Amino acid sequence: MRILIIDGQGGGIGARLVSLLRPRLPEGCELLCAGTNSLATSAMLKAGAARGATGENALCYNAQRADLILGPIGVILANGIMGEVSPAVASAVSGAECVKILIPSPTCGTLIAGTEDCRLEEYLRRAVELALQELPKHGFAPV
Repeated sequence: MRILIIDGQGGGIGARLVSLLRPRLPEGCELLCAGTNSLATSAMLKAGAARGATGENALCYNAQRADLILGPIGVILANGIMGEVSPAVASAVSGAECVKILIPSPTCGTLIAGTEDCRLEEYLRRAVELALQELPKHGFAPV
């Protein structure tokens, strides 16, 4: 199973997702990262992602091959994350056939009706729990 974490800017959200999720993944789950820039990719690799890549093509390519995608909501918005997400990336990520678990963020100018106002850490913990619930659908049991 390929789990892809996507982030931009400094990679803080992606790095935190990696550090929360990695210790709970069973053998055989590959935790990959793709950043809109090298700083974001580097942060996620330092947090423990197995492999990483940077840039528009890497994001588009890996989104189509992932079994699960996690990241800030800006990864599905054209010009999201302060313009770091190109329309091609937004289309590739939103069009990927896998489940996407997205972290709400008011900084991207998009509010989601039905979400409660939480601290970022709580959203990240919830995202990891949702990701772990997806593992059995792919034949894996969480650790």
